Amino acid sequence: MKISNKVRTCFWFDNQGEEAANFYVSLLPDSYIETKSYPNDDGVALVVEFTLAGAPFMTLKGGPNFTHSHAASISVLTEDQDETDKLHASIVENGGEESQCGWAIDRYGVSWQIIPAVLPEMMMSDDKQAANRAREAMFKMKKINIKALESAFAGSD
Repeated sequence: MKISNKVRTCFWFDNQGEEAANFYVSLLPDSYIETKSYPNDDGVALVVEFTLAGAPFMTLKGGPNFTHSHAASISVLTEDQDETDKLHASIVENGGEESQCGWAIDRYGVSWQIIPAVLPEMMMSDDKQAANRAREAMFKMKKINIKALESAFAGSD
């Protein structure tokens, strides 16, 4: 089988990469497992290649030497509050935890940025005061609240 993408992001796991990949593809449309490699007799996948919403990823069973941190994360632009809420809840309610500014950490220790598409648009606005108000409002949030961002951006909070 030929690998479909030249470049992939790889996440190192002790031994739960296959479980994580299966969970991740359940979260987003246009996501699927591509390949799994079982070179050992322990029944644990060494490598799982998968696609999340069109982006290529892989997991590697590398052992317990390294753990995940905010230094690498999966960033998802959501379309609206409903999608933001559903994805955030799927991560947090399945053993994960909330963090600040739209971040959540899944039960495997991988950080996710769940960002409504309107937020970067606000941050790139030519109206620097409005952009700053939206940013300051975001700093006070865990899960992003689009109406609160829009209110802060407009200066009516």
